Amino acid sequence: MSRESQDEVFPLGYLITFRSYGTWLHGDERGSIDRFHNRFGTPRIAQNKRWKKYNRSLLSQPPVVKLSRRQRKAVEEAIRETCKIRKWEFWVTNIRTNHVHTVVSAACKPEKILSAFKANATRKLREAGCWNSSRSPWVEKGTKKYLWTEPDIINAIVYVEYEQGEPLP
Repeated sequence: MSRESQDEVFPLGYLITFRSYGTWLHGDERGSIDRFHNRFGTPRIAQNKRWKKYNRSLLSQPPVVKLSRRQRKAVEEAIRETCKIRKWEFWVTNIRTNHVHTVVSAACKPEKILSAFKANATRKLREAGCWNSSRSPWVEKGTKKYLWTEPDIINAIVYVEYEQGEPLP
């Protein structure tokens, strides 16, 4: 099942995820993915303390280790506002201390959604006075999972809403 727009076929929705800057580097004990290790079902890049230390030395600003309650609220407002203005169907979002998950339906490529979410979240953070840097608080990229069927949408919503740990205050 999919939707069409100007001769392009789009999935029913996307699971968009992006992290705060510097919080999951290659070499991390959780493993990581790069363009060479990004096939479904294949293992992540293994932990490597020296590689992680090297990657930390390359950071252009301190890591954004923990989003405060106020910052998380601003990010959620930005995502909801972006969906409303662009007429994208908002399903659910969960703003964690160092990453954001959102399920959304839109007749466009997911890169546009990811870019809009990060740009507007940064703008809202600045307007709220809780991000003063000229740099972005987000990693350069993010993940964009295509959701082709209604069960895909439902499973993504369950994952975002209920499988991220305890609700944050």
